[in-house]
Formats: sequence, C-alpha cells, structure tokens
Amino acid sequence: MKVLKLLATGLLGSLFCLLLTSTAHAGPVLDAIYKRDAVRCGVSSGVAGFSALGADGQWRGLDVAVCRAVAAAVLGSAQKVQFTPLSSQQRFAALQANQIDILSRNTTWTLGRDAGLNAHFAAITYYDGQGILMHKRFGVKSAKELKGAEICVQSGTTNEKNLSTYLGTQGITAKAIVYDNFEAAYKAFFSGRCQAFSTDVSALIGLKSSQSGQPDDYVVLPEVFSKEPLGPAVLRGDDEFFAIVKWAVFAMIEAEELGVGKANLDQALSNNNPAVQRLLGGAENLGKPLGLPRDWVVQILRQVGNYGEVFDANLGKQSPLKLERGLNSLWTQGGLMYAPPLR
Repeated sequence: MKVLKLLATGLLGSLFCLLLTSTAHAGPVLDAIYKRDAVRCGVSSGVAGFSALGADGQWRGLDVAVCRAVAAAVLGSAQKVQFTPLSSQQRFAALQANQIDILSRNTTWTLGRDAGLNAHFAAITYYDGQGILMHKRFGVKSAKELKGAEICVQSGTTNEKNLSTYLGTQGITAKAIVYDNFEAAYKAFFSGRCQAFSTDVSALIGLKSSQSGQPDDYVVLPEVFSKEPLGPAVLRGDDEFFAIVKWAVFAMIEAEELGVGKANLDQALSNNNPAVQRLLGGAENLGKPLGLPRDWVVQILRQVGNYGEVFDANLGKQSPLKLERGLNSLWTQGGLMYAPPLR
C-alpha cells in the first residue's frame, strides 16, 4: 500500500510538473514571435480587398487584418507585422521553411493542403466560389455559351483544377490557357489574349473594379462552380500559436454578433451584458488559457475591429468593391459566419 501511495504521489507530481511546463512555455513559433517582436505574415502580391500594398506603403485587406489581429493579441500592437508577398507556388513552401508565421493569402482550405502540406488551417474568414469574368462585347450570358473560348487561369491553384473539372463535366469545349502567376493571368485577359478569366468570384469583382479601366464593360457570369473556403494557415507543431490564430478570428466574429467593435468599444467596456463583459475580459480572463493578456480581445477590437467592420472597410459597402456579405453574413443573418462559444 505504501508503495502504491508513493507511486501515486510521484505520478501526480510528474503530472503537475508537466502541466506547469505546458502552460509556462510557448511553442517554437510563438517563442520566435516574442523574441522577434513581430509576426511574419505571408500575403498575396495584390488582390483587392484581401491583401494589397497601398500607395502610402501600407498593406490593407481582410487577410492583412487577420495578421494584424494576431499581432495585437500577442504583442499588443497591430503594427508589429512583417508582410511577405508570395505567389501561389511560393506560399506553402514559405510556410514549410518557417519563413513566415501565418499564411493569410486568399488560400482555400482543402484536405490535401491541410493533411498533406504540414499546415493547420485555423478558421474560415471568407466563403468564396469560383466564377468566370468576360467582356460584355461577347454577349455571353452563361458559362455554358463558352464553346471554343480561351480562358485564362493561374497554374498551381485550385482554380486551374476546378475549371478543368467544370468544363469537362458540363461538356463545354473551351480551352484553359495557363499562366504561372496571378498578375500574368489577369493581364493576359485584359489585354485580349483570352476571352475569359477564371478565379474566385471575390477576386473577379476586385479585378473588374481595379484593373479593367472600364468596370461596366465587364460581367461576372452567374455560374459559381466550386467551394472556396478561404482562411489563414499555420505550420503544424505549435499548438499554442495555432489556438491563438484560431481564436483571434473567432473573437472578431463573436464581437460583431454581440454588437461590439472599434466604433463603440469604450462604451462596450462598461456594458453590463455578461457575454460582452466575458469577451472583453471584464467577467473572465479568456486570455489565460491562450497565454495572452486579459485584454487581448480589447486590443484586437481597438486596433483592427470586429469581423463586420473589417469586411465593410475592405470588401463591403465602405470599399470600392461594394461586395454583398452573402454567405459571409453572421449565422443570425442567414450567413455562415459562426464562432464557437468564447467561454
């Protein structure tokens, strides 16, 4: 009996030490972020509304905001982000080589990428689908009228595979013209080397607005022929950092649902709603299990905003794109945006 007690005591002691160790030390990616005092974020080389470098030298977009939210939560400053523009071919190689901490680059969450490229997708930040852009002069009203057309598309993407599958299953005798990078593909389309261009619908609308010169001369055809859930990915092996990225996104979604954002944060801090107080760290310390300060959500909202504010500023009614929320509305408004309970 004495031996059993000693064994039990030893096991409990070991377990206690293990728990202390697991909560006292961050993983390798998070440790490096603290040491560097910056989050390294891989973004696109320029997709309107998601990640684009402005004339003032500032990166903006929904994907950019995700990285800034993580920096605000972890380092207390949304400005402590180092942005690296990456092509489709470069993005996962950069993540695997630990050249970036977060890949936040209008990237579709797929089984092959999640399970086969040593990546963890943290959340879905935009529900998209693939479509086709054309000049109105062709008089085409449907993708099924594209017989004999040449369609520009970027190689090494889900877009290339989706287009091939769609054309084949629909019996459409169009031809995909493949380009190595996104810019080359859309420039080929706008210069007339292809009659159509195919990528995610959100990007098509952005290109029509920002690159065509005459947006009203172009039309996005009505067919949407893929599921493209976009979101940030991190390298496997640092569960602490994975959890932070995931819950930073969920906190922004939950804040919108509760009606709390950058615009009314100061008033919300004195709000008596228990759910609001819990989210903002007044009633509970939600930062503790994540290894973050008690006010981590406050920092995100004050410096970046809630999901709705970020969407409106970059993609929605306050942006040049004027995209409807659609599937990206909150679940309470008929959309798919839904955060697990923050408690």
